[in-house]
Order: sequence, then C-alpha cells, then structure tokens
Amino acid sequence: MFENADLMTAIITPFDEDEKIDFGSLKKLTEHLLSTGSKGFVIGGTTGETPTLTENEKLDLYRKFVDIVDGRVPIIAGAGSNSTAATIDFINKISQIQGINMALVVVPYYNKPNQRGMIAHFEKIAKESPLPIMIYNIPGRTGVLMEKETVVKLAQVSNIKGVKQCNTMEDLEYIVEHTSQKFKVYSGEDNQALFAKVIGANGVISVASHIYGNEMTEMYQSLEEGHYQIAGQIQRQLTPKMNALFMYPSPSPVKAALNHLGYAVGGCRLPILPLNKEERDILFQKLDF
Repeated sequence: MFENADLMTAIITPFDEDEKIDFGSLKKLTEHLLSTGSKGFVIGGTTGETPTLTENEKLDLYRKFVDIVDGRVPIIAGAGSNSTAATIDFINKISQIQGINMALVVVPYYNKPNQRGMIAHFEKIAKESPLPIMIYNIPGRTGVLMEKETVVKLAQVSNIKGVKQCNTMEDLEYIVEHTSQKFKVYSGEDNQALFAKVIGANGVISVASHIYGNEMTEMYQSLEEGHYQIAGQIQRQLTPKMNALFMYPSPSPVKAALNHLGYAVGGCRLPILPLNKEERDILFQKLDF
C-alpha cells in the first residue's frame, strides 16, 4: 500500500472543550487531508500528542480512525516507548485492529541506550511483533541519535520495513543509498520534503500537510512531471511556513492554524499550552493568514 504514499500526514488528535478526543472533528479533518493530497497517515505520533493519551484512549483512537479511513490509504500507528516489553505488549494489542498497516516505534527516550542497546531493542520488537515495524529516529525529542549505520543494519531485519528519519540531509542520503528499495525511507522534516524525493526516499511524513496539502501535492506532481524549477519554487515558498509551524511547542501552532481555518480541533493537553493571542498573531503573519 505504500508504493505511491509519498505525502503522509502525521495527524493531530482533536480535543473538545473537555479535552476528550473529538471524533467528529477527526473525521472532518481526515476527509480534508485526503482531499488535499494525503496518501497515508501516522496516527498516534508526536503530533498526535500520544504522550498525554492513556492506553485505552489510544486504542479507541486507532479503532475509530481505521473506520474513518476505511482502507483508502495506509495507516501507521504509534506504538513505541522506552520500554521494550511495554512496546511489544502494546503492538500486540493494536495488531488486533484490522486496518493498521505498520507500527511506528520510536528510538527509546530518557534511558538513552547506546547503539548496541538500540539494535537489541528493535530486533526483539521486530521478532515478536505481528505488525511490520517502522523506526522513528527523532533525536531532538529522544535525547539520543540512532546513527545512520545502525539504521542500515536494522533495515536488514526482516520485519523492520522502514524509517521515519528526523535528522540531517546527509544521513538521509546515506540511508537511501545503503538500503534496498523495499525499505521505506521517509523524512520527518517538512523542509526536507522535496529533497527527500529527489534523492530517492519515499517522501515525507508531514505536519505542514494539514495546512498546505494542495501545495505539497503540486510540488510532488511537478517533480514527477520533470518541472523541477516549479517544484523547487514551491518548496522555497513553503519552507518558511513549514518552519513557522514549529516556532512554538508542537502541535500547538498547527492546531492554532487549523482552528483559524474552521476545523475546530481544540487545544493541546498539558504540558503543551495553546498559543496566546500574541503568539497566534506572530504565527499567522508568518503563515500569511
């Protein structure tokens, strides 16, 4: 299902005024994203605020999201933690939900394993997981970097099928060059969206696509049609806006933008605060709202 899934959205979790998951808003947002070019989703990732969701909330979210998507595009569900055993246990639970295509497993955070520990962690999870695994390498949040050589080594494990890579362009190049075409490589950095495709990665797992899906779709279509200058121009125009969506703790900026556009996705759960008026004004100026 991932062959044409170049633009995937790491979808937010909408909340109502009581901070409960708003499934009506989620359905409306999902249909908007599908209509503006999203070809797949990560549900329950960083942007989905899963550190503040209970296990039961995550399972309920995944079940209902699968029903909303209804097999139209692939779904990757966040499943990782800094406990190997807990991660395996949770993957076993979400594997019972028909319609989840892959589990996103973050590099362990806080306990800061070395490369050998990371390899052991992912090898054990891959061996015991009923679902294919995508590594989530995001050192800015975990406090540790999975080295590019480690990603390449783990790409040879049969049940590890891809990586969401949030690091340098040079590391992304190395991973693409040293893994097979069957191994799915995505950048998790919106400002690398065009670069990722040009060097042979599958595409981007995006936050900006919540707002700029049409433009990002046009950028990828222009690239496919050989209109490189148009694609480059779109990326250059989008990059400042993409960066603005991370100028305050994410996903507060993208939620503020969606609320402004009428999608009523609510605020964030603590410890992430919604933007105040001054922050919204600065953000909206940078987004040209």
